[in-house]
Amino acid sequence: MAIVTVSAAVSHVGKIRSNNQDSGFAGETLFAVADGMGGHAGGDVASALALKRLAEIDGHYNSAVDAEFALQDAIVAANAVLTETVYEHPELTGMGTTLSALVRVGHSVALAHIGDSRVYRLRDDTLTQITVDHTFVQRLVDSGRITPEEAKTHPRRSVLMRVLGDVDAAPEVDLQVMDTRPGDRWMLCSDGLSGVVEFDDIEKILKNNIAPKDAANALIKESLDHGAPDNVTVVVVDVHQSFESPEVTPVIVGSAAQPIAFEQTVGRRTSRIPGLRLHPRSPASSEPSHFEPGSEDYLDELIEEDRRRSRRRKVTWLVSVLIVLALVAGGLFAGYRWTQTRFFVGESDGTVAIFQGVQQSVGPIALSHVFQQTDIQTDDLPPFTQRQVENTISAESVTEALEIVKRLSDSAASGAESGSGTDGSTGTPTPTTAPTPAPTETGAP
Repeated sequence: MAIVTVSAAVSHVGKIRSNNQDSGFAGETLFAVADGMGGHAGGDVASALALKRLAEIDGHYNSAVDAEFALQDAIVAANAVLTETVYEHPELTGMGTTLSALVRVGHSVALAHIGDSRVYRLRDDTLTQITVDHTFVQRLVDSGRITPEEAKTHPRRSVLMRVLGDVDAAPEVDLQVMDTRPGDRWMLCSDGLSGVVEFDDIEKILKNNIAPKDAANALIKESLDHGAPDNVTVVVVDVHQSFESPEVTPVIVGSAAQPIAFEQTVGRRTSRIPGLRLHPRSPASSEPSHFEPGSEDYLDELIEEDRRRSRRRKVTWLVSVLIVLALVAGGLFAGYRWTQTRFFVGESDGTVAIFQGVQQSVGPIALSHVFQQTDIQTDDLPPFTQRQVENTISAESVTEALEIVKRLSDSAASGAESGSGTDGSTGTPTPTTAPTPAPTETGAP
């Protein structure tokens, strides 16, 4: 049985953009996504030119390594086409494109990637992101300076560090060869999907046992349901075993599916290749229209800005902790103040005493103290009253506590009076003894 692929490519302009600067391709063995940048004037041109040049290598290869070399050569050629196009059309200066592509060869795939479009693989119902974004924010994540969660809202998340175009005469492209097997589902997409839809939601849709075209449409719909602020392009590729190799008609979507049109401008060619620049992928953003990767000042500025953000986060965290601690301390103090409005009567060192506070304690800290010591001995109290004092008698105020002490004093005094006429030890009355009568004589001897 032969290894075959069933694929689909879908692209949508989104809900905000006026034109589609994405391009997608699903061929016989080649599958690719490109996300153009450079504004209305050049983003669509860049992705279309790059994808059309890459589509020329769609075909069969003896090995995945041969396919990898073909990808590399085609991407270098595509970059040269973009550079020459900018030279011929100066109005396109600054255009560029991301590119993520794979070529299947038997049980292997050759991958090429530059920019922030992505390649995913679903295997055994587990989705894995294969490519790594070439963005400034991803560099911060890799260095441990920010978390992936912080990267989602970072103000510089749109800054790309590597793209094709008039950015770099010799762009650095990630190339690799991986295995594939029947049952694998590959998905390529622009950041119009990955930047909007959560990873778990993408995985859930891809895990559904539906055709590639239905899966791609479902992913597009998910992005639209989340607002789709950017163009979104998806290519889904299923790997199967089959006795027959079906006829495949290549599918091109997005800007590459339209005729390439250049603005008619009058002017001279530039005398040199335009300077290398990096561009934010969102021209609608408030960020600068281009960035200088060759300028250490700019990168230093980005790094320093991130340090300032980190310091602000730390200060915010510290202030929040201090506020929480202050609220807790304030609550504890208010609670302690309330306990000091309470009183109770109890025993202290063998005598009756008035305590201020409550009977409880917090760990080793007692919430009460002796407010007034009396001279009433607890042993002078009746047994029942002694037990009451030992278990404490609550009072709403110090006045009530004093009244309780007065009653206890009276009780102790009553006990003392009832003990008069007793021996000093047991209180048992001392018995009186009648005089013994003198013996009488019964008669003379």
